[in-house]
Amino acid sequence: MENNIITKDTTKSFYKMAFALVLPMAVQNLINVGITSIDVLMLGKVSETVLSAASLAGQVQFIMTLIFFGLTSGAAVLTAQYWGKGDTKSIEKIMGICMRFSLLVAVFFTAVVLLFPAKVMGIFTNEAPVIAEGVKYLKIVALSYIFMSITMIYLNIMRSVERVIISTIVYLVSLIVNLVIASTLIFGLFGFPKMGIVGAAIATIASRGVELVIVIIYHLKFNKVIKFSLSYLFVHDKFLFKDFLTYSIPVTLNELMWGAGVATNAIVIGHLGSSVVSANSVAQITRQLATVIAFGLANATAIIVGKAIGEKNYEGAKLYANRFIKLSIIAGIAGGIIILISRPLLISVLNLAPVTRGYLSVMMFVMSYFVVAQAYNTTLIVGVFRGGGDTKFGLALDISTMWGGSILFGALAAFVFKWSIPIVYIILMSDEIIKIPLVLWRYRSLKWLRNVTRD
Repeated sequence: MENNIITKDTTKSFYKMAFALVLPMAVQNLINVGITSIDVLMLGKVSETVLSAASLAGQVQFIMTLIFFGLTSGAAVLTAQYWGKGDTKSIEKIMGICMRFSLLVAVFFTAVVLLFPAKVMGIFTNEAPVIAEGVKYLKIVALSYIFMSITMIYLNIMRSVERVIISTIVYLVSLIVNLVIASTLIFGLFGFPKMGIVGAAIATIASRGVELVIVIIYHLKFNKVIKFSLSYLFVHDKFLFKDFLTYSIPVTLNELMWGAGVATNAIVIGHLGSSVVSANSVAQITRQLATVIAFGLANATAIIVGKAIGEKNYEGAKLYANRFIKLSIIAGIAGGIIILISRPLLISVLNLAPVTRGYLSVMMFVMSYFVVAQAYNTTLIVGVFRGGGDTKFGLALDISTMWGGSILFGALAAFVFKWSIPIVYIILMSDEIIKIPLVLWRYRSLKWLRNVTRD
C-alpha cells in the first residue's frame, strides 16, 4: 500500500498540498511580526529609550509564548498523528489538557509582572529610564496574557488538523486593530493624547482581546471538526495525559531553553547599552520578517509528516521530509537576500544615533546568513523531528549549542575579554551555524520516524 501511495504522490500534488498549508501560515507569521514591527517602527520615531523599553519588556511575553508554543508543539506531535488516524475525540481531549496548562502559565506570568514589574525589567537592563518606561508597558500588557493562553493553544492545535485559514483571519484583524489604535495613541492623532509607550501597550491588549472574541465566535458558529467545550479542561484520561506529558514536556523545555537563551542574549546585549539594544531590536524584527515562510514551512512539515505517520505511510513521511528540507534552504536564502536589500533602507529611515546605525549595519549582515541556517534547522527540528515524534533531540541540541556554546562564549567575550560589540554579537548569534551538522546527522539516522498514537 505504501508504495502505491508514493507512486501517486506526484510533485505537483505535493506542492499543491504544501502550498495550501504554507501560504496561510506564512501570512500568519508575517502578520504576527507585523504587529511587533508596528510598535518598533512607531516607538523608534519617539525615542531610543522607549524603543529599548518595549523591546526588553517584550521578552517576558516572548518567554511565555514559547511555553505556549512548546505545549502546542508537543500536543501537535499527537494531534497530527491522531488526525491522520481519524480520531478527533482524542484531539479534543488533548486540547483540553493543553489549555489547562496554558491558563496556569498565563496566570503565573500575569501575577509576577503585575506584582514585580520593576524587578522584571531590572533583569534585562540596569538603565533607570528604560526600566521606568518598561514598567508602564508591562502593567498594561500583562492583562493580555490570559487572552493569549486561550487563542494561541486553540489556533495552533487547529493548525495541526489542517484548519489554518482561521488563524490568518484572526491575526489579520488583530494587525489592523493594533495598527489603528497604536498609531492613534502613540502619536496622539485625532484629538487623543500623545501616550507613547503606554499607547502601544493599550493597542496590544485591545488586539489580543479582539483575537479571543473572534476565536470564540468561530468555535461556536463555524467549527465542525473539533467539538471542544469547557468540560474538556477537566478531562481525565490517564493514557492521553501521560502521552501529552511525554511529548510536551521535552518540547516545552526545549522552547524554554531556547527562549531563555534568546532572553539571555537580550540580557547580555541590554548591559552593553541602549544603542546596542535599539539596533538589536530592529535586527531581530528583520530576522522575523525574513523567516516567515521558513517557519510556515516548518509548521507545515510537522503537520504533513505527522499525518503521514498516523496513516502508517512511512515512506511518504520520509519523502515529504526531504522535499520540505529543500524548500527550507531556498526560503532561507531568499530571507537572507531580503535582509541585505532592506539594510540600507532601515538605517536611513529610523531615527537612530550614528553609533546605533553602525551597530545595526553589522547586525543585519549577521542576520543575513543566520536566517539561512535557522530556516534549515527549524524545518528539521520543529517540522520533521517533532512531526515524527522525536521531541528530545532538540532539547539536548539547544542546551549544548546555545548554553554550552554561543551564550557562554558570547558572555565571556562581552564581560571578561571586553571584545568589540560586533564580535560579541557574531558569537551570540553563532548557535544556528553550530547546529547544522548535528541536525543533519539526526535526520539521516531516521531515529525521528515514530508512530506515537495508541490503538
